[in-house]
Amino acid sequence: MARYGILTAGGDCPGLNAVIRGIVLDGQTEHGDEYVGYLDGYKGLVYGNVMELDRSTVRGISKEGGTVLGTSRHGPYKEPNGPDTIKKSMRHLGVDGVIAIGGDGTMAAANRLYEDGIPIIGVPKTIDNDLEATDYTFGFNTAVEIATEAADRLRTTGNSHKRCMVLEVMGRHAGWIALYAGMAAGAHAILIPEQPESLEQICAWVQSVTDRGRAPMVVVAEGFTFPDMDEAYSDKGLDEFGRPRLGGIGEILAPLIQEKTGIETRATVLGYIQRGGVPSAFDRVLGTRLGFAVPDLINDGGWGQMLALRGNDIVRVPFSEAAGKTKNVPLDMYEEARRVFG
Repeated sequence: MARYGILTAGGDCPGLNAVIRGIVLDGQTEHGDEYVGYLDGYKGLVYGNVMELDRSTVRGISKEGGTVLGTSRHGPYKEPNGPDTIKKSMRHLGVDGVIAIGGDGTMAAANRLYEDGIPIIGVPKTIDNDLEATDYTFGFNTAVEIATEAADRLRTTGNSHKRCMVLEVMGRHAGWIALYAGMAAGAHAILIPEQPESLEQICAWVQSVTDRGRAPMVVVAEGFTFPDMDEAYSDKGLDEFGRPRLGGIGEILAPLIQEKTGIETRATVLGYIQRGGVPSAFDRVLGTRLGFAVPDLINDGGWGQMLALRGNDIVRVPFSEAAGKTKNVPLDMYEEARRVFG
């Protein structure tokens, strides 16, 4: 009987618990495997902090947001001799291999651990939907639903006061949430990191909407830049990976629109609300399917690979195809939406 460890690393995400549940149920039922959960991401892997996982532990968790295992942005190489420490801990706990659930940073770390001799596989997760190797990641659908509802609500108050409303959503390098939520809500302008837009163009769209007697709705991704900006707006310092903490471009944009057009403009930063709450049915199903596919991948000896969604199929791809590669919004897809801005 084999014994495996599951960890969730990086930002939390709706659907993580569905994956955990799927792995444990299928692995115990079909293969007779045992599982432990590493607590707080790679930190638990390094220090050997675990909880037992069985059918009773995972009962009913697929509908819950967040992760029952906890998460962190602690990297496995932060401590000296990280791989050797992990191998020693795995032997002590009787863990034969690791299942890492996370985004780009988690997959990059998993790839490095695999190269250092640790049997590990990956399950992709990010609300930003920006992993190149998979068509969709669980959590994205939920985030879009939340952002769309927020945009719908803002439009009602915007219409009441004849204001321009600016909604800022997540998206550091890729504008998938902004594009999908903006299209779903009928936004009059959608601003994404992949395509800088000038203030003059944005104001022209806003003015056109106002001239028709409507209240403008602008959806902007946190990573959006004006053409003269070298990097995305940030005033919150650096995160655990040394990257600028983004957020606030909407609050910069709103007063600029008001100053240039004279139209009363308000900004709302949606922030972590996009990550929280119960996952959508789509994300529960996708998470569960990915979880069901894990035990088969392990028992086929597929270490060093990551599961992915291609069309409607769950497939296997090497870490090298996923790590460090961002899936951006295609320009033609953005241009399709841009034609009807304003």
